[in-house]
Amino acid sequence: MNATILVADDDRSIRVVVSQALEQRGHAVRAASDARTLWQWVDAGEGDLVVTDVLMPDGNGLDLVPRIKERRPDLPIIVMSAQNTILTAIRANERGAFEYLPKPFDLDVLVAAVDRALTQAQPEAAPNGNVAEEALPLVGRSPAMQEVFRVIGRLVNTDMTALINGESGTGKELVARALHDFGRRKDKPFIALNMAAIPRELIESELFGHEKGAFTGAIARGIGKFEQAQGGTLFLDEIGDMPMEAQTRLLRVLQTGEFSSVGGRTQQKADVRIIAATHRNLRQLIVQGRFREDLFYRLNVVPIHLPALRERRGDISDLARYFLAKAALDGLAAKTLSTAAIEELQRYDWPGNVRELENLMRRIAVLYSESMIDARMVVESLAAGRDGKSAGRPADETLGQSVDRHLRAYFAAHQGRLPAHGLYDRILHEIERPLLTISLEATRGNQIKAAELLGLNRNTLRKKLRELDIRARRPGTAE
Repeated sequence: MNATILVADDDRSIRVVVSQALEQRGHAVRAASDARTLWQWVDAGEGDLVVTDVLMPDGNGLDLVPRIKERRPDLPIIVMSAQNTILTAIRANERGAFEYLPKPFDLDVLVAAVDRALTQAQPEAAPNGNVAEEALPLVGRSPAMQEVFRVIGRLVNTDMTALINGESGTGKELVARALHDFGRRKDKPFIALNMAAIPRELIESELFGHEKGAFTGAIARGIGKFEQAQGGTLFLDEIGDMPMEAQTRLLRVLQTGEFSSVGGRTQQKADVRIIAATHRNLRQLIVQGRFREDLFYRLNVVPIHLPALRERRGDISDLARYFLAKAALDGLAAKTLSTAAIEELQRYDWPGNVRELENLMRRIAVLYSESMIDARMVVESLAAGRDGKSAGRPADETLGQSVDRHLRAYFAAHQGRLPAHGLYDRILHEIERPLLTISLEATRGNQIKAAELLGLNRNTLRKKLRELDIRARRPGTAE
């Protein structure tokens, strides 16, 4: 259908390209640079659809959405914003916007959203009020994370079951918490259960509870997670590790909305929202006969994929700064990141994903006294984390590993300001001094034995000792 579309954005270039794209689809476009003009048009009954930015010189587009919905409930609104946080996505949906588009976006995506908005029923504003500004559980401006934010924004005020998939450490529980904390069940319990952390024979009891005497060791009635989560959210982490017997019982709960405890006969109502997560390929487990296909489709009502950190390197600097700020709130010294440190973080592949980055930032905040984090600290701390040792002083390394670690740290710390020449001799000089000193200590200051140990001529050793100003002495003697 051809429609009149009202566009509001203080950026002239955005107004021009959006207007051209919509006019090519046969729509009439009126474009404004401020919220006041947009409101005058809406109040006068003009327009079939609104496309508005969030930040404008005279107001906030998000604040305008409820006013528009009150004045003209059937007028669809598309919100676009460069403030690409989870809170923006949630607020846009919470206040009744038809769609939220993070900038920059493809014009084809905008045109598709306009087409949908002109043909579909409009959402109502959510009843749960505004979310807190300080509550920011997820960070990321990458397109992949923006899509996650959009899905969360649409889901928070529903009870739809969601299945979160992603590698370990990507933040699956954070997504589950966001769906709960910003949703209609936020005042009720959020209960998490990790299937991989519980013995298989106890999972049913953990989920559904048990009656006294239901099995050996059941000396009293036990309350399960479903009962604990009544009215709230039950987060089932690592659902791919759930045994088949428990899968069957969970499927029945999802089908009937009721459950009974182990050894019990009374059915209880399950007023619980289910959010599941896994790092496994559940479709592959289905083929292997290890996961029920019917349960998969019950859980996978809304799939949410969390990208690995290496797939969104542009978010690393924001995440690192966020974790440093969090560490400072916990009482650790405030620190900033140098450009070289950020580049070093972005070069790393992050097998442990966001969890590994958070641990690294906290480790650096604890172990280094400097207020500015440089590339050397990043390299040393990454090496220490991989080896499970203290940053800067890993134990049980081979000589080659130690030299490699220090040289990488040296190059990282001096990138862009290396000496014009003589680097080879400088590095050899730094390695040679401790080698000669330790050799002399090992031979109790005997230069002949030290020369034999090193494979050097005695005169060559003496010359090097003079050049490096190393005095032969026995261990324990005064300088």
